[in-house]
Amino acid sequence: MRVLVVEDEAFLAEALQAGLRREGMAVDIAGDGATALESVAVNEYDVVVLDRDLPGVHGDDVCRQLVAGRAGCRILMLTAAGSLADKVDGLRLGSDDYLVKPFDFPELVARLHALRRRGAAAHPPVLTYADLRLDPARRDARRGDHSLRLTRKEFAVLELLLRADGAVLSAEHLLEKAWDAHADPFTNAVRITISTLRRKLGDPPILHTATGVGYYLAATT
Repeated sequence: MRVLVVEDEAFLAEALQAGLRREGMAVDIAGDGATALESVAVNEYDVVVLDRDLPGVHGDDVCRQLVAGRAGCRILMLTAAGSLADKVDGLRLGSDDYLVKPFDFPELVARLHALRRRGAAAHPPVLTYADLRLDPARRDARRGDHSLRLTRKEFAVLELLLRADGAVLSAEHLLEKAWDAHADPFTNAVRITISTLRRKLGDPPILHTATGVGYYLAATT
C-alpha cells in the first residue's frame, strides 16, 4: 500500500512515516497543501492521510481538488478538529474517513487497511491464492502449513501480486506501489525482491516471470 501523509508538524509526519513503514507501507510526506497536490499529480497513492489546518492551500481545498480531479485515492482526514460539525463537514467535502487527534496508532493502521479494501474490485481482509494465504492486518503470510518469514518489501510485493489475482504486474508498477518517492527508478530492488520472495515461497513454483513484461502468480499442477 502506498500512502501520502500530509502534515505540517514535521515531528508527527516523520513519526507516522516511520510507524507506517514498519507496517510494510510505502509512505511519502508533504508538509503543505500545494506539495500534496503536486505529489498526487505525479504518484499513484492508495490513501492520502490529510490534515485540515495546512499552510498555503488549506486541507479542505486539497480534499476538494482531489475529489474533483478524480485522483483515485482514498482520503482519510487526520485532524484536531473533532466536533461533530467538523466531522460532518470533512465527510461532505469528500473524505472517505475521519480520525481525530490524538489517536491510537493501531486504529489508524486498521482504518488504512479498510480504505485500501474499498477499491473498484473488493478484496477480503485475508488474501488467498492456491495454497498462499496473506493477512495484511496481522502481517501474517503462509504457504500451506508453513509460515513465511518475509521482509516488509517482500510482504508488500506479495500482497500486490495476490490482489492482482493472476494478472501480470510490471516491475515499474511494483516499484510505484511498494517503494516510496525516493526509490531510484533504475534500481534492481524489484528484481532482487522477487528473487528472494520466489526462494522463500518454495516449491512447486507459484511466482513466475513474464519475460519483458512483469511478474504473476500461477499455481502449477
